[in-house]
Amino acid sequence: MSQLIKSSFTLLILICLVMNTSWARPKDINWPKLYSQQLFHITEVMVTDVASPPVAARIYAYSNLAAYLIAKESGNGFENLNILDQTYLAEQDWEIAVSGIKSPEFAAIYAMLKVGEAIMPSGYLLKEKQSEWTETALKAKIISKKELQAHIAFAESVAAKVMQVAKKDGYLQLSTLTRYTPQQGEGFWYPTPPAYISAVEPEWKTIKPFFIQNLEEYEPAPMAPFDMSEGSSFHNQLMEVYNITNELNEERKLIANFWDCNPFKVEFSGHMAIGVKKISPGGHWIGITGIAAEKAKLSFAETAYVHSLVGMALHDAFISCWKAKYKTDRIRPETVINQQMDQRWRPLLQTPPFPEYTSGHSVISRASAIVLTGYFGDDFDFVDSSEIYFGLPERPFKSFLLASEEAAISRLYGGIHFRDAIENGVSQGEKIGKMIWSKVGSKE
Repeated sequence: MSQLIKSSFTLLILICLVMNTSWARPKDINWPKLYSQQLFHITEVMVTDVASPPVAARIYAYSNLAAYLIAKESGNGFENLNILDQTYLAEQDWEIAVSGIKSPEFAAIYAMLKVGEAIMPSGYLLKEKQSEWTETALKAKIISKKELQAHIAFAESVAAKVMQVAKKDGYLQLSTLTRYTPQQGEGFWYPTPPAYISAVEPEWKTIKPFFIQNLEEYEPAPMAPFDMSEGSSFHNQLMEVYNITNELNEERKLIANFWDCNPFKVEFSGHMAIGVKKISPGGHWIGITGIAAEKAKLSFAETAYVHSLVGMALHDAFISCWKAKYKTDRIRPETVINQQMDQRWRPLLQTPPFPEYTSGHSVISRASAIVLTGYFGDDFDFVDSSEIYFGLPERPFKSFLLASEEAAISRLYGGIHFRDAIENGVSQGEKIGKMIWSKVGSKE
């Protein structure tokens, strides 16, 4: 009898061990890769909606912020980090606690997708992705069925809090502001071929930044005044654009196309206009962030943190840049060249539908690179595969700053920016990036 009891007890222990093992949390998941895959679903919807560059940056900022708010309470990956709580988050009454949440990773990604759903016109497409994420998490034993509903409810509550903040940043008021009308006279921006799209987000300067306290402090250096006199700074820059684009080698063409990131590109086939799907400039740098996180084998919490930080930096950089664009209201090279030099000339890249000064890609690329360099180091090499999805090959870079320099000069090769818009844009972005990194601190 005692032997039977002993055998039964042993069997019970084995059953318990099997049950515990079956729900053991996985330890070998590539969290940066999984995070990037789920975040890319938001990018896909942005491409569908043709989100403008500043709008896309806002979406990245809030969706990643939702993930970070949950991940930061998990206790993993934040030792010795002077994190966002000491800057932007300290100003918010979030009331978020993850006690009782067994998988902050599941909840964080779910919250990210919920914000994406709420913040984009076609966000409803993410409902399917939320279901797919749930199935993936259950199959990978990231979460159990018993825990599922509590985690979803928690994620939805965090997403709702983030959206409460987003609704107060001025975006919903944009449609009530005075519509933009092109100025009359030489040197001012005017819609460009082939679609002649109206000016995009002319009042974006009214959107609330995350870190910038005073936009006036981040205005770029003055641009060269419009002057077609031979030998003037403006004329020299105009001739530089014209000559470079007429003599592009294959490498420069590749660089220009790699960093194009124009969501408004339109091609014509007969009388039919066809929109070409492309990632935004911010989407390209979010892609680089994911690549770096995976290479560095960051924890889930750190992955959410650095994505949130870059998203918020992009948001602030675009606000500053767009303020400069509509204050200067500068003409694009294509318009001047067509009017005064060569009617048949077209730039390699399609000119985006907003004023020229400063170069948006130059500003946001430098700001992002400064933040990423602060986090990963100045000698962090990587292979940028962000554009493979859009049919372009990967490119290796020895540092984030070198990548940002290539992104900036690509606008000259593409024929869509003057040199001073590029160089002063880089300086503008560097100032913003350094300010943000000084606020969030280093890992030391």
